[in-house]
Amino acid sequence: MSREKPERSVGFDEADGAGRRERTPRRKAAPQEKTHAEEYYYVKQMASRTRMCVVMDDGATIRGWVEWYDRDCIKVHRDDEPNLLIYKRHIRFVYKDPDPVE
Repeated sequence: MSREKPERSVGFDEADGAGRRERTPRRKAAPQEKTHAEEYYYVKQMASRTRMCVVMDDGATIRGWVEWYDRDCIKVHRDDEPNLLIYKRHIRFVYKDPDPVE
């Protein structure tokens, strides 16, 4: 009574002409959805109350410091004008104010 080992076929394609089996290419893992870079940047700027410029899609520039943020929006605190809650999808870019008012 001899036992025959079952043929392994997991992870292999059909045999090529020489009887060899080739491995199927594995998919690369998807990149992380969140790198925490944005979170780190906002927390750092909020802690130091760094004056920021927020440039909107329409070209308007809003100056103030980031008081609060979440996944979809940021709250910009302004001294002489009302504070604004801005959706991130309407922001073109954000940078440190080169001419901060002290």
